[in-house]
Amino acid sequence: MEIQTKLKMEDLPLKKSIGKVVVLLSGGIDSTTLVYYMRDRGYKVYPISFYYGQKHKKELDFADLTCQKLNLSFKAFNINILRELAPSALTRKDIEVPKGIYNEETMKITVVPNRNMVFLALATAYAIGLGIREVAYAAHSGDHAIYADCRPAFIEAMRKTIELCDDSKVSLSTPFTLLDKSEIIKIGFNLGVDYSLTWSCYEGKELACGKCGTCRERLEAFEKLGKIDPIKYEG
Repeated sequence: MEIQTKLKMEDLPLKKSIGKVVVLLSGGIDSTTLVYYMRDRGYKVYPISFYYGQKHKKELDFADLTCQKLNLSFKAFNINILRELAPSALTRKDIEVPKGIYNEETMKITVVPNRNMVFLALATAYAIGLGIREVAYAAHSGDHAIYADCRPAFIEAMRKTIELCDDSKVSLSTPFTLLDKSEIIKIGFNLGVDYSLTWSCYEGKELACGKCGTCRERLEAFEKLGKIDPIKYEG
């Protein structure tokens, strides 16, 4: 990898398109499913990823693997400055990643302030440069509790801002906003998503810890569906 400087599936938008879309791809379950989802709807997908100083930068290796599998061009840009501007347990070695579930107060230290606004702004610039008029990202209902930049109010404000930032009037698509992770995974199974090529854990170790908020949410989502998570965990 080179780093460069509650609804059912049938309720989701079914619009077929021969257009192009820039998709924010982290390498996790939600954004990987979104790549498959947009492809299934006829879009030519241009994934974009960011290294922002995250401890779990190996997620970008998994994003790259998905792009290789789908024969997509992988773009990962270095915006490591966020580590200094927006301290978080995800970016600072001196801040330990908390264990627990997302709705616990301790999980708030995993917030990287304004991260998604930065990501969306850069993805929009990338789209405009390519002559693409749509950007998509995989915000979902499970993120709403602690991540303000995944909530409907933020999304609607960004949708308008992105539309107004350039005469090309780029649109923002967030088809998973009302879904939880188990519903997203269910969609992914229908689309043939290879979840062994995804990474969620906030720890950048060889194996997923199984204890941090994102690991627990992931495991619970697979369990809810009666499915086995294909990645390996410590212990």
